[in-house]
Amino acid sequence: MRSNSTFHSDVLTPFVAATEKFASHNAFCINGVFHSYRQLAETISAIRAEVKKMGAADNNVGLVANDDLETYAAIFALWFEGKSYVPVNPDTPAERNRNVLQQAGATVVIDSSDQPLYTEFNVVRSKELKAVAINLEPLPFDDEERAYIFFTSGTTGVPKGVPITRANLAGFIKAFFDLGITMDETDKCLQMFELTFDLSVMSYLAPLLKGACVYTIPKNKIKFNYIADLLEEHNLTVALMVPSIIHYLRPYLDEIHCESMRFSLFCGEALPLDVTSEWANSIPNAKIMNVYGPTEDTIFCTHYTYNRTGENKASNGLLCIGKAMNGTDTIIINENKEILPANEKGELCLGGVQLTPGYWKNEEKNKEAFFHIMYNGEMTRFYKTGDLCQADDAGDIMYLGRIDSQVKVQGFRVELSEIEFYAKEYLDKTNAVAIAFTNQLHNTEIGMVIESAEFDTKPMIEYMKSKLPSYMIPTQLRFINTFPLNTNGKIDRKVLKEKF
Repeated sequence: MRSNSTFHSDVLTPFVAATEKFASHNAFCINGVFHSYRQLAETISAIRAEVKKMGAADNNVGLVANDDLETYAAIFALWFEGKSYVPVNPDTPAERNRNVLQQAGATVVIDSSDQPLYTEFNVVRSKELKAVAINLEPLPFDDEERAYIFFTSGTTGVPKGVPITRANLAGFIKAFFDLGITMDETDKCLQMFELTFDLSVMSYLAPLLKGACVYTIPKNKIKFNYIADLLEEHNLTVALMVPSIIHYLRPYLDEIHCESMRFSLFCGEALPLDVTSEWANSIPNAKIMNVYGPTEDTIFCTHYTYNRTGENKASNGLLCIGKAMNGTDTIIINENKEILPANEKGELCLGGVQLTPGYWKNEEKNKEAFFHIMYNGEMTRFYKTGDLCQADDAGDIMYLGRIDSQVKVQGFRVELSEIEFYAKEYLDKTNAVAIAFTNQLHNTEIGMVIESAEFDTKPMIEYMKSKLPSYMIPTQLRFINTFPLNTNGKIDRKVLKEKF
């Protein structure tokens, strides 16, 4: 319970201490408006009181993920009440969001929108609540209870839930600060991610435990432009970004000079060494780290520090993802689930304190993705990442690509088969293949090849937009009379990819 809770001691206790010690300091800068730690504590308390009044029996509470103080405060309000949050993006099709909320069994949704989006649920209108006395005393809870559930792309067109426990999140926070990353009340930290993307958790949570200020990106702004402005105008000191951001900034890197940056982290996509070297010149005083990890292993779990003055480990131009963080176990296996020695290619698998208990109410998927194996003398549970990797003699891991058809687009994890699912649903009996390709900016885009004569695809794209988030919509389309097949009789995706 609470007295033995690592989440209480490593997360809630330092957060409460920060709200008290730095009450008048800025906790957030949202769309150019600053909000103090006192305002954050007051907003948390008001939302918490309303959640308590509603008497939500379920532990999973929906959260409409807006970019405002009320949305961030709601996360902490739920944690203090012993509940977990299930974020949904207001810009994502409502049908998909309802599916997520229903899968999670949520009956209450916290929404700061001007007009509530999901009125069939019990809605906490978080912008309209009356002030109450500050109450940041957490209820008793067990570390195995959930902190949040993120729903990621699923192969059948149905998003799959990844629950992360309080122990998982506390384990991540401890391992994160064990990396030697320091923050205090003078730091200015970037939060560039949608709250439906798990990298957002580190970006707001770690700074708030230390009294730092979190700078968010308004939804109506172009991210890379806004980040460049923040670097120049506010002298940011800590930033976690997806590599695609510096691809977009690359033409302007000669103009960017941010001496204030101390820690620059990258995650969510493979990080090319060449653009990292160019970025290093723009942030001359920063420690640059390439970190890696799937949602299933709580935000990220391996790390590699870029060497400014010497050689860097890389494969095919992609920076090494390094070694496991404290509390994480890594192995590389072959198709028979046998652990491979150094310098042999195989599938990276993850275990340890950050590993999710399993997919939400999906035993079939759990049996596919998780397994037990003898490791360091005891049976240990591991997760199959689907990433092709190779460890060198020093134990540093090289990322070599995906084993399956799952890709990262703008940092979001995408199943190509889900895109194909909705395209085929609209096309009825016409076949379609989704392809991930690298554009001229070295960012990942989604293309689609349709086995048909050319036709007007606008209605199909509009249909897909009603089913999928914007980053999953194909940006380029090609037509072909007959799909090529490989020697195994399967559609030859490599040949199709050459069309982009």
